Amino acid sequence: MNSKIQEYLNSGVEAFPDEAYGAGYRCSAYLRDGTFLPCVMLRPSAPTVQLALRRFEEEKKGAGIFRKKSGYEEIVKHFLTSGNRIGSYDVARVELSRYAIPLGLLRQIQGETTMSWTGFVLEMRDGRCFPFGTTFLMEFFDIPSNYMFEDVVRVHNHSYVSKGGEVRSLREGFTEPPTDYDPASVFREKPYFICYSDV
Repeated sequence: MNSKIQEYLNSGVEAFPDEAYGAGYRCSAYLRDGTFLPCVMLRPSAPTVQLALRRFEEEKKGAGIFRKKSGYEEIVKHFLTSGNRIGSYDVARVELSRYAIPLGLLRQIQGETTMSWTGFVLEMRDGRCFPFGTTFLMEFFDIPSNYMFEDVVRVHNHSYVSKGGEVRSLREGFTEPPTDYDPASVFREKPYFICYSDV
């Protein structure tokens, strides 16, 4: 176990629940060569290993999601080649990530706004409101450079900020976005690296 990762996990950092892959711990990481990764999820390997073994067996029996002759190869390929990973041995230092939206805020975001899209607005203590949105990832979000998630005082579910700066409702299940909805202004989910680190 990497001692810097162990110290971070022992510091009381908030666990991020994940039914499929086990609870993870969000952080930023500096690698030994000085590379900075702003979004990293520390995870135990056991839940992923168990999931992979179960899925491999399902595909061997033809009962998996692929249900075709090459299904076994497809599921092995998925577990071996998808996602961004770093080795714990490459990590020199970890710290809290400014892009890790606290669970207390995430729990206030109720369901999808429409199929494969969740839109919401975060209101800051200075009264400014910013639109956020994601297709399905909730682990890390971009945020305006002058703000932190600790500045949020209110979550507006299924909402957006109009071009005129007003918080407006996005109807759940809408098929077409409102005419004053500006997708380019939305702060989106951020990609992240996974680092398996067993305690």
